[in-house]
Amino acid sequence: MPGLIGQKVAPIGNGGRGSGCGIAEPVRITSVSGIRLSQPMTVDCETATAFKRWVDRGIVPAVGGKGGGIAKLDVGPGYVCRPRNNQRGAKLSEHGRGKAIDLMGLVLKNGQSLDVKTGWKSQPRILKAIHAAACGPFGTVLGPKADRYHQDHIHVDTKRYRSGSYCR
Repeated sequence: MPGLIGQKVAPIGNGGRGSGCGIAEPVRITSVSGIRLSQPMTVDCETATAFKRWVDRGIVPAVGGKGGGIAKLDVGPGYVCRPRNNQRGAKLSEHGRGKAIDLMGLVLKNGQSLDVKTGWKSQPRILKAIHAAACGPFGTVLGPKADRYHQDHIHVDTKRYRSGSYCR
């Protein structure tokens, strides 16, 4: 997809552990719409496409020209085979299927950082707009108000629900 810089990578299996983890057709993304990522992020194609839509229609407009615009998005790695919230016995996280992204914050072109943990209170208009814009492109959106596990990031994933997006 134009605007997504990265590469296709080999399928990720579950390592024979029966965990349910893996991605049949993973991509490792390093840049979205000209904005570099803090680290390469491995996800499936559907999640990469939803992320680009969120960046273009939600994140960039929410930040606008503040600080000269966005230079970098601070993200997690995407794929990680683990239970939800890293809690033993919990269901498999969508990260284990390559369908989830964690946004910790962003860096503006003037060097200013805006992280979710402190920015939720210091820059609420921007971060709450970014959070709200994820509802739709993603099936699940969890931010600092969701629970204690999401105080420092916005979690989004492409799991779909019959009732619509789950946004907290």
